[in-house]
Amino acid sequence: MKKCLTIFSILLVLILIQIDVDAQCSMCTKTASQLGEKPALGMNQGILYLMGMPFVIVGFIAYRWWKNQPVEE
Repeated sequence: MKKCLTIFSILLVLILIQIDVDAQCSMCTKTASQLGEKPALGMNQGILYLMGMPFVIVGFIAYRWWKNQPVEE
């Protein structure tokens, strides 16, 4: 239980820490530079959102699978 709580705490801290990340390929960077600063920030956040969703879905499925495994003693 203590190990699970520690892992959960670390993940929570990592989620709460916000880091300025540029997640744009060269093509997106060129397009964003032509749009201006505010639309470019929105485009960057959209790219990060689209990148993160598969990780959230796979993590949720893995968690459910792990919790439904029979306990071996």
